[in-house]
Amino acid sequence: MNILTLLDMAVSGFGDRTAVGPVGTGLTYAELLDRAARAGRSFTEAGSERVSFLDISSPALPVALFGAAYAGQPFVPLNYRLADDDLAKLAARTAPASIVAGPDQSARLSGTPGLTLTERDSFLHAAQTGNALEPSSWSMDPDDIAVLLYTSGTTGEPKAAVLRHKNLVGYILGSVEFMGAGEDEATLVSVPPYHIAGLAAILSSVYAGRRIVQLPSFDADTWIDLVATEGVTHAMVVPTMLARIVERMSARSIELPSLRALSYGGGRMPLPVIDQALSLFPQTRFVNAYGLTETSSTISLLGPDDHRLAHGSDDELIKRRLTSVGQPLPTLEVSIRDEQGAEVAAGAAGEVWVRGEQVAGEYLQQGSKLTADGWFPTNDGGELDADGYLYVTGRLDDVIVRGGENISPGEIEDVLLGHPDVNDVAVIGVPSDQWGETIGAVVVGTASQDDLKSLVTERLRSSRAPDVVLYRDELPYNDTGKLLRRVLRSELAESGD
Repeated sequence: MNILTLLDMAVSGFGDRTAVGPVGTGLTYAELLDRAARAGRSFTEAGSERVSFLDISSPALPVALFGAAYAGQPFVPLNYRLADDDLAKLAARTAPASIVAGPDQSARLSGTPGLTLTERDSFLHAAQTGNALEPSSWSMDPDDIAVLLYTSGTTGEPKAAVLRHKNLVGYILGSVEFMGAGEDEATLVSVPPYHIAGLAAILSSVYAGRRIVQLPSFDADTWIDLVATEGVTHAMVVPTMLARIVERMSARSIELPSLRALSYGGGRMPLPVIDQALSLFPQTRFVNAYGLTETSSTISLLGPDDHRLAHGSDDELIKRRLTSVGQPLPTLEVSIRDEQGAEVAAGAAGEVWVRGEQVAGEYLQQGSKLTADGWFPTNDGGELDADGYLYVTGRLDDVIVRGGENISPGEIEDVLLGHPDVNDVAVIGVPSDQWGETIGAVVVGTASQDDLKSLVTERLRSSRAPDVVLYRDELPYNDTGKLLRRVLRSELAESGD
């Protein structure tokens, strides 16, 4: 199957519904498919091999995504927040390509060879008036590449993760009910186009029949206002976004009765933030989604019932589930493995491995990273408890090695976040001549260093207590909610402690 099959089915089932934008003036599903056919024709005639996208979210995004599928070319969204030199390098790796660019972005790539560049408004006009490819002329080869997504490149040159049509379609068919949304439902997408969650939201909404409302640049007050004015029923945010929404909701004393479901993911969620959010949105169904680019988005979910049960429970084991990412999707297998690849017992820490149709685990020019029997080692540390709840402790690259002992930053962060005067925290390894690494904590809050050390010593043991504590007004996150640990490592190293 091709991801276009999802849109074609939507047209057959509810073609007159609004797919993207305001009711009455936005694109219907039938219009979206028609524009994709015309965009596909323009990509084909340009002689490109890929379709790139350098812009904020707009109706041009789904038109270009499905247009690329119509033309049989991989869709490659680029991060417009990159520095010019880094952006030019990625664009050169993408060429020969057709590229749809925002009006403030096109000049940045004007000198890059091998690009056929079209600004957003011109692209949308051509997609409305140009010639179209023949209906259903797209390739149905499930192994064709649908999307190439560049990783953040925090530990080296960005890699291009390969997502084939079978991976993305497999994820949608296994997690979304066709025509499952009512005509009044709308989802607010506020993550950028180059994030897997943004693309997955488009595909999920199309298959379910849920109208897409786009927020090109996140601002908490604008998000709140859009939910209210557009009657948004569903939304997805990253933890830093939810923290700001909670803060502004409290300050404005506003309610959002239309919001039925709110999913979050992309980073660790501080327990105080989700606790407050559950109180502010008493009728909203909360979902914590954990996934990776390489797995076509979601691997596991902590569902609404688990959120409410844990929120109202005095049982520490039940309450702890709010710090989990729930249970794996029924279409996936998840296993926790040791360094030799052997499965560990329930409750033991190790590396998260995942297997299933939606799992790509492949990089351009590097090939597949799947094992011979189809497992993908995620490089995320975690554990599965006896009830099948998955707890993710962070990237294995972030493990602190202190005196030969491996220490997970996540377990220390969980303890520190339990202090009432800690709003956010990051635990980082600090180079040490004596120990190899010592433990540094960067804290947003007013808790004293002595109190924090005592808390960790009491809950874990003294060897887990932070050796140095720095305070900041906020932690550095990128726009997809990933903590920039490299920035904090530099600060801790420069502190001289």
